[in-house]
Amino acid sequence: MFPEDFAWGASTAAYQIEGGWDADGKGESIWDAFCHRDDSAVFERHTGDVSCNSYQLWEEDLRCIEELGLTHYRLSLSWSRLLPDGTTGHVNQQGVRYYNQLLDGLLARGVTAMVTLCHFDLPQALQDRGGWQSPDTPALFDAYARFCFGAFGDRVRLWITLNEPHVCAKLGHENGLHAPGVRGAGVAAYRAGHHMLRAHALAWHSYDAGWRRRQGGLVSMAINSDWAEPVDPDSAEDAAAAERYLAFSLGWFAWPLFVSGDYPEVMRAAVDARLPRFSEDQPAVLGTADFFALNYYTSRKVRSVVGGGGDGEAPSMKADLGAEGVVDPAWPLCGVPWLAVAPQGLRQLLKYIKATFNHPAVYVTENGFAQTGALLMDDGDRAAFYRETVGEVAKAIEEDGVDVRGYFAWSLLDNFEWADGYSTRFGLFHVDFSDDERARTMYRSGREYAAIISEHRSRSRAHRELTSS
Repeated sequence: MFPEDFAWGASTAAYQIEGGWDADGKGESIWDAFCHRDDSAVFERHTGDVSCNSYQLWEEDLRCIEELGLTHYRLSLSWSRLLPDGTTGHVNQQGVRYYNQLLDGLLARGVTAMVTLCHFDLPQALQDRGGWQSPDTPALFDAYARFCFGAFGDRVRLWITLNEPHVCAKLGHENGLHAPGVRGAGVAAYRAGHHMLRAHALAWHSYDAGWRRRQGGLVSMAINSDWAEPVDPDSAEDAAAAERYLAFSLGWFAWPLFVSGDYPEVMRAAVDARLPRFSEDQPAVLGTADFFALNYYTSRKVRSVVGGGGDGEAPSMKADLGAEGVVDPAWPLCGVPWLAVAPQGLRQLLKYIKATFNHPAVYVTENGFAQTGALLMDDGDRAAFYRETVGEVAKAIEEDGVDVRGYFAWSLLDNFEWADGYSTRFGLFHVDFSDDERARTMYRSGREYAAIISEHRSRSRAHRELTSS
């Protein structure tokens, strides 16, 4: 039985759906610049220049949200649409107007907004000043966050500071596959992740001191992780490798927030001097998450890997990890090579979070199933995936005692999927990218998710009425 106030949501991100990349005074983001490069690494040089055109079609998005029966909607704000040069010295009022319309529209429909401040799309003006490699960026993020708390916080109760810092750090600063395209193996990602944690902590403390009492909101960071278990359960080496795998993904950001105020010891031991240290002169990181925001997509079987990172060899995150994650052949793939379908892994990861991070309240802020190639509007496999996955979340609540407060499907709409461009589709609604109107049509999986929401909300209401009579 899901709680009556359980958050049934879907998620999106500004760069992935809005388009209007240079409209009405918006500044350039690192993803604008990355996609427009002559050597763009994005599939077939796709861009988010128009995408779903949600900047103009936001009322259509609200229609889709209503049609699904969502209670919550996770969106992100475009930092460079609001503050074109990344600083509060220049506020773009057209951007403020856009988000005011969207938040007011959600409120009028009884839908609770969960708002992400930065979903990968750092302003390019700040990247030109060093981006997440610069120790100055956390303070600039804090100023941006304080601006957003003041402008929109009267209608927002759930805030996410940064989305998937692990992905932003590793793919954006280790191997350069994502914006800003930095290749700084073994060094740059750890520095970027450190400054993102500092930025989050500053913003959390600002909200706690200046807005929490009158707005009553909660603030966290969205952390992504696979579930990991040893290839050979009887192998001590594989078991240790699985723990390292979780430490270098989930623990990298969750350990400082929930456990110790510092990185996991296994990371400290492996990375040594390349892993930055938190200063006692800076606001504390420990305790700066009011709930655990989890993005989960897949699981891995993990084995120990010996070698790499020796004397005279260039450092890398792969060598630091000393572990390899592989797909269990029993897990079907859904469109993209990295995404093995493993709903049971979500339950295991939720149990691990409860045991490891002091039983926090958890929101599953992203979870989804991809389509590639020939699209199926009658996407039965994805529809079945959502029913099975929600069932695993229910088991985590009822049988394992995990305090799960909400589930957000990725994604409301087919959209620009980063390096995969438009070749990969996660939407509950199909978007016709060949149509100037960007027509939205619900997939079968959308209808299934809507039915799941309706069923569970009806059961919760009936249970309340029965117990209160």
